[in-house]
Amino acid sequence: MKLYHGSNVKITTIDLSLCNPNKDFGQGFYLTDIREQAEQMAIRRTRITGEGTPTISTFEFDETLLGSKELNVKMFDKPNKEWALFILANRNNKKQKVKNDYDIVVGPIADDGVAFQLERYVKHMISLNALVKELTYRHLNRQYFFGTESSISKLKAIND
Repeated sequence: MKLYHGSNVKITTIDLSLCNPNKDFGQGFYLTDIREQAEQMAIRRTRITGEGTPTISTFEFDETLLGSKELNVKMFDKPNKEWALFILANRNNKKQKVKNDYDIVVGPIADDGVAFQLERYVKHMISLNALVKELTYRHLNRQYFFGTESSISKLKAIND
């Protein structure tokens, strides 16, 4: 399968230490299987940094590895309590250390609307059940988190 990463620079070598912490699934390299989503992220990243050019880096990945025992993979099919708590734990990880033991995590992206609902939950304005109910009917695109050197080694950069 092809996976895409949107940034303000071309990525050919992945350095996990340069990845931002406190993201949905922790500090790691994030990709999507939707090229348009990566394009939007590239534009956003370029705007935030104020430098570079919106750039899509494309990688090939053998998706059968998601079901193999070779890598420790966590799959979230849809927003649920476990997914919400997992994201909160990673976003609020003050120690800046790995919060999970997964090589790869696949699941919905917590966009701005989700972040708003998560904030309401953190401030005790809604219950966990209400949070999940609010998120159940949202269409959220999927993201792929690669958090270890072992998982990164399975990505092959391709020119397109």
